[in-house]
Amino acid sequence: MPQNPQTPIQISVINASTVLQDSDIALVVDALQQQVTHDFLPAWGVDAQLTFIPSGTPPPPGTWWLSILDDSDQAGALGYHDLTPDGLPIGKVFAGTDLKLGSSWSVTASHELLEMLADPNINLTVLVQTDSQTAGTLYAYEVCDACEADNLGYQIGDVLVSDFVLPAWFESFRAPNSTQFDHQGRITAPLGLLPGGYIGAFDISAGSGWHQVTAEKTPASILIRGNVGSRRERRSVPRYQWLKSLPHKQITSNLTKYLERTHAVAKRKAA
Repeated sequence: MPQNPQTPIQISVINASTVLQDSDIALVVDALQQQVTHDFLPAWGVDAQLTFIPSGTPPPPGTWWLSILDDSDQAGALGYHDLTPDGLPIGKVFAGTDLKLGSSWSVTASHELLEMLADPNINLTVLVQTDSQTAGTLYAYEVCDACEADNLGYQIGDVLVSDFVLPAWFESFRAPNSTQFDHQGRITAPLGLLPGGYIGAFDISAGSGWHQVTAEKTPASILIRGNVGSRRERRSVPRYQWLKSLPHKQITSNLTKYLERTHAVAKRKAA
């Protein structure tokens, strides 16, 4: 929810990736800071101060984490779970997966950061009720999903970042074309989805749990379903089952072991 912009949230952007160098990430962190300060804060009233944490360096205690990782397997192996060791919000960017699929990891980083700021506990929803008092749909309070495709992003310097919706997008009483619904001005109606976009929905009378509504009205792809440990997966897991990440010292130790194992596998394949 919107907070006092004079007290920015402290977020550590941690390089735990083996596919990106510190210099690759530092450039993106600068662009993300500009996006938060100049674009997101005026719209949502939520501010953050980002600090880049180079590989192997411990983040300051009491900060939220945005962890740059290879993939969900690496996240589990290193001990990045659902919360920081202090029980604070954590976002995960699977840069290795993005690179394999030809997607922009900087857009994913922007996406995860903004959604963590808008709904850090991954529990906010908007109810759109039908005529029945016992029927309606809850829509997840995710601010980038509706317009998340790489081709819908925008440049800050040389860095591509994600588009995001504005508060009016969640207000079902708004008439089409009556106001601006996303930062780039492409969405024309509340709860509207652009090509490649989606939103989590929960039919409160169906008993079927969370499902993804897509712009193309086709079954959700594996990408839209989300990786293990992603926000989409965590939304469907009761919060009492969320796990704290391991202390950073242990994560660093696990990373060393992880690299040793992956190098050993690569050598066996090459032999």
